[in-house]
Amino acid sequence: MMERCGTGKWITAPLGVCLLATVCCALWGSAFPCIKIGYGMFQIPAEAVNTQILFAGIRFTLAGILVIAIASLGRRRPLVPKKGSWGMILKLAACQTVLQYLFFYIGLANASGVKSSIIEGANVFISILVASLVFRQERFTGQKILGCLVGFAGVVLVNWTKDGLGAGMKWNGEGFVLLSTVAYAFSAALIKEYSRREDTVVLSGYQFAAGGLVMVAWGLVGGGRIAVTSAGPAGIGMLCYLAFISAAAYTLWSLLLKHNPVSRVAVYGFMNPVFGVILSAWLLAENDQAFGVKTALALGLVCLGIYVVNRPRAVSAADSVS
Repeated sequence: MMERCGTGKWITAPLGVCLLATVCCALWGSAFPCIKIGYGMFQIPAEAVNTQILFAGIRFTLAGILVIAIASLGRRRPLVPKKGSWGMILKLAACQTVLQYLFFYIGLANASGVKSSIIEGANVFISILVASLVFRQERFTGQKILGCLVGFAGVVLVNWTKDGLGAGMKWNGEGFVLLSTVAYAFSAALIKEYSRREDTVVLSGYQFAAGGLVMVAWGLVGGGRIAVTSAGPAGIGMLCYLAFISAAAYTLWSLLLKHNPVSRVAVYGFMNPVFGVILSAWLLAENDQAFGVKTALALGLVCLGIYVVNRPRAVSAADSVS
């Protein structure tokens, strides 16, 4: 919607990118503890995989409806995709909503909010790798390689225990959270490609609705059930807030990706683990893990890696979208 309001120049300005990306990351950072709180409100145990999928599907279906309804009201006409856009929407829904959040929701149920938030910071580096090496949207330089290595060192450090990595990680916990970042990286590159042919708000709303319905069906067929009565108004409010996070943050992020190189936007993803750690410590009482020396060092490495990637030379004309 912003490009229709004459703010195209502002959305490419450093301050504009910084402010909008920070808002997105603050919203996404709050999702880590809020999802776990939501599991408690709706009495969803860690082993209830299909119920977790159903919970996610309801959230994203609501998010899609929100985007479509608000955009339709704002434009005073129904928000409808072009005839040739459904293939793009379904591919985005598969990567961005279904695959990313299947892995994310199941993984988060089996990992701490703090660890998950820091591992999610890896999407910055994986996004750059995918945009550079798979989609050839920008150059992959030595500076970006160094930044990726430093950032991943932070991800390794936060999972390191006295017995090594294995004892501190679960394949269906931290491992699934990491796989969700790979799905996100492909969706970010697809958004960059598809936004040249279709309105980013249309892509956002309809991919959420389509992906959400797939997850609802998956969860119901698998025997998932949501205890709405036990959650009460507070639980419904939490579910609506999670839907709002998706609708607002993803739409803004998609606009940023449309108007800027992937690396320029992706580097602000370091705010996800920062907000995630702070909010998880506050809301989930994970203070010991959140404020430990190891976690502080891991966060420092993640931020340092993004700084290395984001130095002026890393986002020069040579690194712009082809």
